[in-house]
Amino acid sequence: MSTLANQQRRSRRAWALAGGSHDRTIGVLRVALPMAVGALVAFLALAPFTFGSEISFVLSKDHVDIAPERMRVTAAEYRGKDNRGQPFQLDAKSAVQQSSAVPIVRLTDLNAKITLDDGPATVVAGHGRYNMDNSRIALDGPVTLDDSTGYHIATRDILIDMNTKKAISRGRVDGTMNTGTFSGDHMTADLNTHVVDLVGHARLHIVQRGARRPR
Repeated sequence: MSTLANQQRRSRRAWALAGGSHDRTIGVLRVALPMAVGALVAFLALAPFTFGSEISFVLSKDHVDIAPERMRVTAAEYRGKDNRGQPFQLDAKSAVQQSSAVPIVRLTDLNAKITLDDGPATVVAGHGRYNMDNSRIALDGPVTLDDSTGYHIATRDILIDMNTKKAISRGRVDGTMNTGTFSGDHMTADLNTHVVDLVGHARLHIVQRGARRPR
């Protein structure tokens, strides 16, 4: 047997002898491990009494993502009734409400359906603001209005009260009806009665129907 093998054999025998380093290590662990386990159990048992039930922390506002609006809806639809119980409906590609404290909803690609005395009417606009408290729509930019009797109105920047079916425009208005055409700088209109008041450079062109020939 080689000299190295003999040395390893003597080392193992010395390590296994009673009272050697192995026995001393086991003796220390036999006492230390139960003490450590007992201390851990005591800590876990007393933890609910030493720590409060509330946890407080400081959150830096520089690292918080804040939503720019309270509500954003895609393909929104609003339904309601006017003061006479007639239904109306607003459809929009998107609707954004900035805050619950502000009842204004900003709409894009707006299409409104209004029930009038003589049939339905539609209002189409690119952008608008709907006030949910008073059912008024403020439309920005070009607006078109058509009804079942042949009325067609093209204007811009218009305010429509869905309860009273009254409309006021701040932009030029051009329209057609069964009896002709009309235009003006501004207008106020009663959608139910088809009464349109033209303000500024008012023009009205009547198209007379041809007289019927006698048989």
